[in-house]
Amino acid sequence: MSTLHIDIVSAEREIFSGEVEMVFAPAKMGEVGIAPGHTPLVTQLGPGEVRVKYEDGNEEGFYVSGGMLEIQPKIVTILSDTAVRAEDLDEAAVLKAKEEAERRLHDKDAEVDYATALAQTAEIAAQLQAIQRLRKRSGR
Repeated sequence: MSTLHIDIVSAEREIFSGEVEMVFAPAKMGEVGIAPGHTPLVTQLGPGEVRVKYEDGNEEGFYVSGGMLEIQPKIVTILSDTAVRAEDLDEAAVLKAKEEAERRLHDKDAEVDYATALAQTAEIAAQLQAIQRLRKRSGR
């Protein structure tokens, strides 16, 4: 079976670099599946989970806050402000952030930038989804 190389890079460091069979990424217009030989493409990413599938069938997940996706026939590059392995997400911290974001959105007396608050809420929802998918895959 053929593979492709993927690099996942955050603003701070490289998160992952390796050979995989398939990549799934949260493009702005919906999830995209990338196999070796994919047509070249550059597109924006939304917040969500990037999944890589290895030749042995195992998958690994990474949370990205958004960013850019570049696809070449044998190389995929993901650039994101924030990128972490899904297993490293702290569910308690994510749930606390969700409660705080919802409180800010519903506080009638507070000065709230609704666009920012809604973007934060979407990012938190994507983090929770990544945690839930990881649990499903690992049987926890």
